[in-house]
Amino acid sequence: MIDTHTHAWGAASADHPWVNGPILDLVDEFDVHTVYTADRLLSDMDRHGIDEAVVVGYPICDWTDNWYTRRVAAASDRLYGIVMLDPFAEDAADQLRRCLATDGVLGFRLGAACPSDRMWETFDPSVTWLRDAIEETAFWEAAVETDATVQILCDHRQLDQALELVERYPELTYLFDHFAHAGPDTPTDEGTFAQFAELAAYDTVAVKVSEIPHMSETTFPYEDMHDHVRWFLETFGRERVVWGSDYPNVSDVASYAEARNWLREVDSLSDADRAWLTEKSFRRHVGLD
Repeated sequence: MIDTHTHAWGAASADHPWVNGPILDLVDEFDVHTVYTADRLLSDMDRHGIDEAVVVGYPICDWTDNWYTRRVAAASDRLYGIVMLDPFAEDAADQLRRCLATDGVLGFRLGAACPSDRMWETFDPSVTWLRDAIEETAFWEAAVETDATVQILCDHRQLDQALELVERYPELTYLFDHFAHAGPDTPTDEGTFAQFAELAAYDTVAVKVSEIPHMSETTFPYEDMHDHVRWFLETFGRERVVWGSDYPNVSDVASYAEARNWLREVDSLSDADRAWLTEKSFRRHVGLD
């Protein structure tokens, strides 16, 4: 079993200070130690029967400071890494190459739902910088060269921008996080969320049923989001739907057990489906099998 969306971070230091105020406020509400290290994550994984995990960079330091994600990915044969990169940076292509040269780093994450001047501090579904980022050709050429996985957090109202990116670089591997911030009342077969059907036409695109405790308006097993899970399965097929807990980011409202076990409660999912969602789909999609 692979948890494809976790977080871990190191202690603050002079070289790597904690500077993201909104993230610090969030961490204070988490039901974990303030410094949630990879060792703590691995202990929680062991308690819940999770073999491997992807550590997605957590921007408690400067959001492009990937020191901890790179370190844990290189040090553990059970953990992979997804870093944070600014495609507009002058040395963005070189940063990408350096990060992807680190053992265990699979790719990078773009926070398209965040304003570019308040990255990973707040969300604004009206921002359009992802469309501008498509023109950073040196960066995307480096992504193709390194076979980087592109993980995108966008709002469902921004999927038109994401579609333009995929159309421009269809050879890259894409993962879309957290139901694109759709809630239970967001219709699946019309409007903005339905643009996922256009993305599904590309074999290189997969979607993640992650952070469900925050998307749902109910408690475990988050039944008000199960129709969205079923729609993803019908649209993408089980081979391109990927489970992730988003732990400990969801620990303010859910235990790791709840973030892990809700998938068992989704009607119509077979054991084979769950095996795909919790391991096989991710391995195949990012080339780990």
